[in-house]
Parts: sequence; C-alpha cells; structure tokens
Amino acid sequence: MNTARRPLLAAALSVLGAPIAGAQERPGLAADSTGALLRLVERLMRLDEDGLDPRHYGIPDTALAAADAGAWRAALHRAASLALMDLLGGRVRELPNRPDLRRDLASVGMDRWLAELAASADPAGVIERASLLAPNAALLKAELLAQRQIARRGNGATIPGDATIEPGSVDMVRVPALRARLSVEDAELAAAPDAGARYDAVLEAAVRRWQAHQGLEVDGRVGRISIGLLNRPLAARVDQVRVAMDMARARMPEPGERRIDVNVPDYRLQVLEEGRELLAMAVIVGRRDRQTPMLRVRMTALQFNPPWGVPERNAREDLLPRFRRDPQGMVDKGFRVFGVVDGVRQEIDPRTIDWASINPQRIPFFIRQDAGDFSALGRIKFIMPNNDDIYLHDTPDRHLFRRPDRAFSSGCIRLERPNDLMALLLDGMPGWDLPRALRAIEARTTSGVQLRRQLPVLLRYDTVMVEAGGRVRIRPDIYELDAAYARAMAAARPVQVAAR
Repeated sequence: MNTARRPLLAAALSVLGAPIAGAQERPGLAADSTGALLRLVERLMRLDEDGLDPRHYGIPDTALAAADAGAWRAALHRAASLALMDLLGGRVRELPNRPDLRRDLASVGMDRWLAELAASADPAGVIERASLLAPNAALLKAELLAQRQIARRGNGATIPGDATIEPGSVDMVRVPALRARLSVEDAELAAAPDAGARYDAVLEAAVRRWQAHQGLEVDGRVGRISIGLLNRPLAARVDQVRVAMDMARARMPEPGERRIDVNVPDYRLQVLEEGRELLAMAVIVGRRDRQTPMLRVRMTALQFNPPWGVPERNAREDLLPRFRRDPQGMVDKGFRVFGVVDGVRQEIDPRTIDWASINPQRIPFFIRQDAGDFSALGRIKFIMPNNDDIYLHDTPDRHLFRRPDRAFSSGCIRLERPNDLMALLLDGMPGWDLPRALRAIEARTTSGVQLRRQLPVLLRYDTVMVEAGGRVRIRPDIYELDAAYARAMAAARPVQVAAR
C-alpha cells in the first residue's frame, strides 16, 4: 500500500466505523432520501469533470440497491469516501524526483470532511464543495471541458516535414494541413473562406493567435517547434489540465519570505516576496536529454568570473569533437587540459594531444575553461549547493533569449539578466552593493561573496498556468513529466475502505 495514503485510510476507517447518531442500523451514509443518494451516484459518475476517472472508485450500480439496500449504501459510501480523499488530497500523493510537489494533507481536515460526508443529508453537495477547494479549480474545470471538446474533433490533419512555413507562401500539402489543424480549435478560422494552398492573412492571424496562446514568439512563421506542437495529439493537453488539477489539491503553499522561483517549462524566473513579484526574467533550461532537475535548495554565494570545470558528459559529447576539429580554437576560447604525467597532475598543451585516438568513453583528462569573454558561465555564477551540481549563471549566448523555446543547456539555468538578480541578492549586505560587485567582475579575477541572506530556490514544473484575468495558458510538456504524472494517476490504486 502507498504509505502516503495510510493516514487518510485511518481517517476514513475511523469515520466509517463510527456509529451515526439515530441511524445505527444504516451502513455508512446517513442521508435519508433516495433522491439524495441517487444525486450522489450521479455526482460520482461526473468525476471526470474534476480530472478523475469514475471507474477507479467502484461506484455501485443503482440496480443493485433493490437486491441488497444495505450493501449498496455501504458500497456507495466507500466509493464516495475514496473520491472525496482524492479530491481533497490529490490522487497522486508523491512522485520520485519531484520535490516541487508537496502536499499539506494536515491542513485539509480529512477526518472532518469524511465525517460530514457520512452525516450529510446532501452528500453530493459535499463532493461538489470538495471539488472546488483547490486554487483555480473552477477555471481549470472549465478549461478541461474546453480541451476535451477540442480533442473530440480530432487533430484535423498532420503537418508533414519540419521546414518553416512562411506567411504568403504556397504549398499544396502543408498549408491546407496547417489550416485544417488550426480550424479544430479556432472557430474564426473554421468559419473563414478556404484559401487553399496559399498561406493568406486569415491563416496568419490564426497562427498568431495560436502562438500567443502557446507562449511562443508571435511572428506567424510556423517552424520546427510549432509544427511539433501542432502535431502533438490534442488529448495530451487534456491530460496536462487533469494533472494540473490534481497537483493543485492540498499543494503546500510556498513561504512568504523572499524566494527565487523557476518554472522550468515556462522558461521563467521570478523573485517573490509575500505574493509580490520583485523581479522576473527569461531563463534557459536543460535540454530534453539533459534535463534540469526539480529542486528545493538555498542560494548561498555568488562567484565572479567563475572558471568552468567541464563535466565528463560535456567533455565527451560536446568538447571532444571540437578539440578534434580545432584545438587551437579551443585554446583561444580559454579551454585548458590537465592530465597525469609520470604520476603528477599537470597541464597539457591541447595542441600536442592526438585527439582522434581518444576514447570518448574514457577521456583521461580534466578540462577547464578559464573565466573570460568566451566562458560558458559568463561573468557570474549563483551557487546553491545540491547533489546534482546545478546552479544559475550568466551566459555569453545572449541571442538565445530571443527564442520562445529555451531548453538548450546541459541542466543548469542560464539567466537573461544576471546583474539584476545579483543586485537584489546583495541588497542590504554590509560592504556590498552593485557597483562593488561590478568592479569585482571588471577585475577579471575569480572572487566571490557569501550571501548574508540565503534565499530559498525552487525549481518546479508547471505547464498549466492561470494568469491574471483567469486566462489559462498551457505550455509544452518539454520533459514529459505531465505524461508521467498522468500515468501515475491511472495506475494509482484507491485504498480499500471497509464497509461498516
């Protein structure tokens, strides 16, 4: 049994086992009217509106009520109790490697809710209120309905190839496919005259609306990233909303103290304090094959002009081919090679190494890049100790922040405006301010400072966001963590609650 569910099971058993005043002969539910019980059955059958699967809860067939009313009521109570626990505490209580997901089950008052369910004359109303308890539950329920309606229409068409489709272009296959695909979810485009193979202004306007909703660069150009998203099954977005609804249940609120929040699939960093946004910027996160892990850590120090000790994987997959092509160019970019010669570790001139003979699986060197204009870490490194050696840092590749999709790193977080974050972190530190930090950077020597105020840092994964005004935005599931969560929702087994 999932150990995370045992406290909830104990609460359920205590309620189900307790006699109900004035109704000791009834198994479980105290509701007197047949209508109330049938409304409860009907509400449980609509758990799919809440992102749950009614089949998981053993809802008894009403046809069985006449044969054994007591057993039917007990089974209905059991099903309702299980559903109530999932609506309040989430169906998936925990997942490996997801420290960003924390449940505050104690705050839910599960035993109180279960007692109310058992004693209520309107148990369906109890289920309904529980379904709306999580933040933004009503908005997400509406979005789930909308996404299901879109998904039922099918994808419309698959767009072949990955070459960019430009506004004004003519393509007998890909432009009609693009129009058919977007017409599934854009009523304005669906009602417009069909321009056939020409990528006309009406289709461009629909593309721009879709790009804005996806959080992509709004330019009307349909490139590889957009095509990949358009060809993704629409049912995947349904699952993303279901996952968001479940993750919100009993989710522990983050502390009000000043903290750094990075939403990885949104490529965005915020500094928050008591619900206020003090700073926001774009970030670059890990590639699909080198994912940024979800973390809860604290930022402890800044390092100016940091050298980069190249991890083994980067050396093998990224740098070895470059050394083979142009060792002098690597020297010019500040890379240095160290190895053991006659039992002593010493620096080796990269131009003297036969790189073609080096086995990528066993590189016998340690590679370091000195601080400088070409350094992969830029001029500032933000240290937050963790077992994955993940940190925040500057980058010389400023042009990448213009991209709407920014999963390019080897796992660490690259910052759009590192100086702004540095200034905020140094605020209030005796002897330190932004001008002094900038002088330390301009000195071009490696130095650092321990932070007096060590801010909490959360790296989290939320693809579904409710923005100001109630608009729901769905970002791509870049690491397929939502897909994994949806599988966990399907696989999770409800606790067995014994009938009274």
